Amino acid sequence: MKFSSLLSTELREKYKRKSFRPRTGDSVRIVRGEFLGVEGKVTKVFPRDGKLSVEGVSREKQKGGSTAPVPIQSSNVMLTALNLDDKVRKAKLEGEG
Repeated sequence: MKFSSLLSTELREKYKRKSFRPRTGDSVRIVRGEFLGVEGKVTKVFPRDGKLSVEGVSREKQKGGSTAPVPIQSSNVMLTALNLDDKVRKAKLEGEG
């Protein structure tokens, strides 16, 4: 399964790419679905399922008053800021790797 998300127009112009693989720490904006327009950081990534968790996106559980994070399809989010702490990821994004 392909696991990638669209880049924002600023990042698209900067890196000459249309999409990239999301990672924990990236900032995203949800562009489709129930949580449309919500912005936040990626807290957890589920590459096998093609989903990710975004901070601030949760649903109240049926039993009890606690909340649970809602997994969002990676194709339904747009990357607005990237976590470039990893040198390998930065090199891949800039076309060196």
